[in-house]
Amino acid sequence: MTVETTSAATPVCQLLARQEADYRGWLWVAPPRDPWLEAGQGTVVSGDLAVRAAWQAAGRPAVSPFEALPGQAAPPGAVLFWPKSHALGEWWLLWLCATLPPGTPLQLVGENQGGIRRVLKVLAALGLGSRKRDSARRCSLFETRLGRVALDPEAAWTRFEAELGETWLTLASHPGVFGHGKLDDGTRLLLETLPEALPPGEGDVLDMGCGDGILAAWLARRGQAVTAVDVSAFAVEATRRTLAANRLAGEALASDVYSALGGRAFDAIVSNPPFHQERAIDYGPTGRLIREAPAHLRPGGRLILVANAFLPYPDLLEGAFGGFEILADDRRFRVYRAIKR
Repeated sequence: MTVETTSAATPVCQLLARQEADYRGWLWVAPPRDPWLEAGQGTVVSGDLAVRAAWQAAGRPAVSPFEALPGQAAPPGAVLFWPKSHALGEWWLLWLCATLPPGTPLQLVGENQGGIRRVLKVLAALGLGSRKRDSARRCSLFETRLGRVALDPEAAWTRFEAELGETWLTLASHPGVFGHGKLDDGTRLLLETLPEALPPGEGDVLDMGCGDGILAAWLARRGQAVTAVDVSAFAVEATRRTLAANRLAGEALASDVYSALGGRAFDAIVSNPPFHQERAIDYGPTGRLIREAPAHLRPGGRLILVANAFLPYPDLLEGAFGGFEILADDRRFRVYRAIKR
């Protein structure tokens, strides 16, 4: 086994840990955070910067799917952790078929409620044989061998047009990005509010949690110098493609909130932050976004964000900035602005 001294924490890894298999040198594709994996061997491929950072902190190789795999020899096998998004799982499978040599062993593991049983139909449609290897902890494990398939993973990337008043933008979309293929209602309210909240062409703007890049593209079209960040490699790639599709300049970086920005400061931070249903008092990444914003704003700089109306962000904004204003409220979402004095 990969490791014998560290116990698996997640059900999918507990199922893998009981296999009589030599996983040394294998690829671990889109896994959850788990000490059993992070203390073992092999390479992780993940769109989640937090997962890659944890592996790198443990001295383990970690890359995004948009980077070259480390080393010269092909891995002896791969494990794909099937995501809840079926379309994203299909993309990962196509990526593996296009990246690794035909005949490479592949195991697919996931929670039964997360749709792992549907992989049998997907594999059959691609002409890949499969068999069930094991099940436990309400999870299932299947195995197959990779082969060349007719579908290119690039086909999962789509484009759609978004109408924003008199502005039209072409957006790149991927199953791994929030709001895949559509304009989120909260983002639309934010964009309707921004023309008055943020003068055009005014300084450096940070798009925090850039998603498919719609905010970054809208800001760049108005003449702002845009830096866009997201923890998801899929979002960073989508934003780069969106900017390119609209012939706009901007920088897109993988960053866990402000982690990739060092001491950089901006004239404005704009965000439709992710909503995590957490009981923690800091509300996860959005808590960090708000609390640390003053350190990344120049004097007079403003934080403008949209959020679900019921979330208690006013307390966080009051604590970080000493005051705030509500620019828009449609009962579902609110747009807040806070200024660094």
